[in-house]
Amino acid sequence: MRYAVSADSVAAVETDCLVVPVWKGGKLGAQAAALDRLAGGALGAVAESGDYGWEPGDTHLLHQPGGCAAGRVVLAGAGDPESFDAAAAAKYFAAGLGKVLAGNSGRAHFDLADLKPAGDQLAARLAQESEIAAYRYRATKPSAKPAPKLKQVSVSPAGEQTAEALRRGAAIGRGMNRARELGNLPGNICTPEYLAEHARELAGGCDKLSIDVLDEARMRELGMGCLLSVAAGSTEEARLIVLDYRGAGDRQAQPVALVGKGITFDTGGISLKPGLAMDEMKFDMCGAAAVLGVMGAVAELGLPINLVGMVAAAENMPGGKATKPGDIVTSMAGKTVEILNTDAEGRLVLCDALTYAERFKPACVIDLATLTGAAVAAFGHQANVLLGNDQELIDRLLQCGQDSLDRAWQLPLWDEYQKQLNSRFADMANIGGKLAGTITAACFLSRFTENYPWAHLDIAGSAWHSEAAKKGATGRPVPLLMEFLLERADRN
Repeated sequence: MRYAVSADSVAAVETDCLVVPVWKGGKLGAQAAALDRLAGGALGAVAESGDYGWEPGDTHLLHQPGGCAAGRVVLAGAGDPESFDAAAAAKYFAAGLGKVLAGNSGRAHFDLADLKPAGDQLAARLAQESEIAAYRYRATKPSAKPAPKLKQVSVSPAGEQTAEALRRGAAIGRGMNRARELGNLPGNICTPEYLAEHARELAGGCDKLSIDVLDEARMRELGMGCLLSVAAGSTEEARLIVLDYRGAGDRQAQPVALVGKGITFDTGGISLKPGLAMDEMKFDMCGAAAVLGVMGAVAELGLPINLVGMVAAAENMPGGKATKPGDIVTSMAGKTVEILNTDAEGRLVLCDALTYAERFKPACVIDLATLTGAAVAAFGHQANVLLGNDQELIDRLLQCGQDSLDRAWQLPLWDEYQKQLNSRFADMANIGGKLAGTITAACFLSRFTENYPWAHLDIAGSAWHSEAAKKGATGRPVPLLMEFLLERADRN
């Protein structure tokens, strides 16, 4: 998708489809009202007809309105102007884009002048929503609808930073789509080595980005017994993928490190999952997909930061060599773990990756993982669940979640929960019983993150939709993480 800024009046903009807001009660904004006068009242007649409440989601398409250079005009509901905020803007843009994409328009123009608060944040949101709306999964479905004809989105009015805002928003949207595409691919295609190859291609397109892929032989040398134990039952070898982006003026400055869980398919191993909905376990690598989505967006924007993206990739399968309940494995940190349930595998691949992250002397580490069913039970598909050992980092991520509409909610990480991981035969067990599963999973990870500020995002609910109509990866929490990294970049 291409993006442009126009200084022309909305009536003079040459585009296939012009999108203007209508407020609750059928009130046209100033720009739309001026266009209505040129069109002989055609817009006002629809706006005031009473056929629509003009809430976000309501749309009406007009063909060839008089006095307008655009071939079509979409009237899009914007709701109550007093309550129009970032969330309403996202709904407004999504509805307008949906109407545009349903037609044959190759170019669309959005008037932002009448939206409050006007500014470049709206332009960024529009570009992000444009990329999201245009995504189509076609990799294994040739019969899917063809890609939309829309190739250019423009906006007015033109501010000093509008073009940059469009660029940033588009990069976030494309990062989300990268994560969505990887998440949607089936497990027989998207294997650990497939993720590694995807990362190599990503690194090959950016001079500031280097890559190292650790195979199982190197993991054994490093003592990554936890990560290797997860892959033991599969014919697909595990991979630890490390992308190192050096964009800061000081290439030695401490980087932010992102660590993603990349279980490309999770049967549960010997602790086999029920068959119902097991197909969704191809989404158990959405943390890894989000890391790759963020790395792609950061590289595209050339942000002046240092960033390390790590993917702990494995396939969790039953088999003759698979890890068994009761087995004890040794982590890279030298701590022993009693495996009470092989379906609690995400924390095992993450703990060795979190230990490996220490060598980069990170300013902070954020891991993201589709880790616990308890997170889904408690929060559904709405919130990213957030825990960690540094409240300043957590507070920043919470605010970034609000600002990006990719919200998170903090749970406690109190010492009282740690005792649930006690084991008679090892330093710790890999599960903490039936209670507080999301918290005890984070407690497990916290034992490998004592040497740096750390936050954990459990995205088991937010990373994909299970409903048939929406089934698929969402691309979250790419927006939250990009908001966090853009803030750091703007401070540099």
